[in-house]
Amino acid sequence: MAVSEDEANAVFLGLLRVQKLLVAAKHSAPRLEDGVDVTAYPVLFVVAGAGTVRISDVATTLHNDVSTVSRQVSSLVTSGLLEKSADPSDGRAWVVSLTDHGHDAVGRIQASRAAWFQGLLSEWDGPETTQFVDRLRELGDALDANLRARGAPTPPMPFDSRHQTQKED
Repeated sequence: MAVSEDEANAVFLGLLRVQKLLVAAKHSAPRLEDGVDVTAYPVLFVVAGAGTVRISDVATTLHNDVSTVSRQVSSLVTSGLLEKSADPSDGRAWVVSLTDHGHDAVGRIQASRAAWFQGLLSEWDGPETTQFVDRLRELGDALDANLRARGAPTPPMPFDSRHQTQKED
């Protein structure tokens, strides 16, 4: 069954509201790492999922400008969460990986965010949550396919359906 124009607009407006509220919430979110801006957290998550990765690949994965990601990486290196080294396959490029402190920080950040969302979703039951996550993945996959059809690079993110995000039973 096709989605009506009104339904499509309702989904779009609902997502826009959630996006704006998440942006507003990040300004009041607790700082789990001194000196680390929450806008750099996605960089940490991509590096955590990739292991060792080129800065340009992090930027592509996040659909961000390389200069923006490079500044975030520099800040994360200064904070001791990432280490930066020359790419062994191309000495002109840089790769980054998590330090031990970075691994610990990612764990704390994810635990904190999970606890926050557990509170937000306290009235939901397991099947509702599973359905919601499945639908979010489907929407993400549809957006990804649309971007690919337009020729935009869309490498797997550590939180999309092309990346293993659930523990095996």
